[in-house]
Amino acid sequence: MDSISKQHQENGYLQLLIMAGMCVVTGIVCLFALGQGSSSNLDMMTTAKILFNIESGTSLQSDIVWKLRLPRVLMAIIGGVGLATAGALMQGCLGNPLVSPLTLGVASGAALGAALAIVYGFTIVTFGAFAIAANAFLFSLVVVFIIIQLGRYRSINSESYILVGIAITFIAGAIVSTMQYFATDAQLSQLAHWSFGSLSRPDMVVVLAIGTTVLCLLPTAMRWSWDLNALSMGGDDFAISTGVNPSLVRRNILVLSALMTSVIIAFTGMIGFVGLAAPHMSRLIIGNDYRKLLPCSAIFGAFLMVTADTIGRTLFAPIVIPVGIMLAIVGGPVFMYLLIKPKAVNH
Repeated sequence: MDSISKQHQENGYLQLLIMAGMCVVTGIVCLFALGQGSSSNLDMMTTAKILFNIESGTSLQSDIVWKLRLPRVLMAIIGGVGLATAGALMQGCLGNPLVSPLTLGVASGAALGAALAIVYGFTIVTFGAFAIAANAFLFSLVVVFIIIQLGRYRSINSESYILVGIAITFIAGAIVSTMQYFATDAQLSQLAHWSFGSLSRPDMVVVLAIGTTVLCLLPTAMRWSWDLNALSMGGDDFAISTGVNPSLVRRNILVLSALMTSVIIAFTGMIGFVGLAAPHMSRLIIGNDYRKLLPCSAIFGAFLMVTADTIGRTLFAPIVIPVGIMLAIVGGPVFMYLLIKPKAVNH
């Protein structure tokens, strides 16, 4: 084995070790999060015993862990995994590091759907408590459909999708702002609460449904890792020479990313930073190989989401700071640190 191959193999082992370490750290943070809150704090050992049914604990402790905190922590994991993976996919297929579900218009479409339901009572489906979530979900998919259709008028290159997405974001934002101007105080309060992003809304049934959807979409995302590698290595021309159809890959990835994003933010509200930051953090540590970048982004996304939500629940307890705000506060400095530090892995 020559020196280059040996170094590549060693880097591969180091990257896998980093991802394994991140999984362990994320698991520890999740266990800590299950024991912390505004109502009752439990040490990690007691939380682990209750969680794994080694010790039942008091009725109150069991209810707090199983009924209140476990759905929230699971939603943080699922949301972080889904949004970070969607962000990595969008950045890869469009070749732009500033692209994310928030900047490409998907989240703006969801906000428009939620605003129509809250301010004017306009809903596509009437499922009671799920009316706002259903509206947000469907309108985010409508935005992606518009982006893909309008992108065709400029030869379906990556810049077309980005420009159309930015235009849609401004248009949707202007419509939402107009509705806010005419909304009542109660409607403004509800819309603001939704826009902050919160993990407390979904119950365990909804969390499991969202988790199943995201879990089913992840293997499809991994299947496109080779195509994303081809696009990132040499652009469209190189990708075509390797048998990849760039326009088809972009359409498929945008639809998949939009579906993964919309099914999450429809129930959680606007959570955007993790979809931008987690892929960047992973890329600086793990490299540009999407076979490793996608799972690493998912792990980083879960870690960021759980950490931000835990800090938001405990920092000023019993006041809970929305996770969307805490993500920017916690993730921003970490993001800046990773940008200025030397790369841990050469690739």
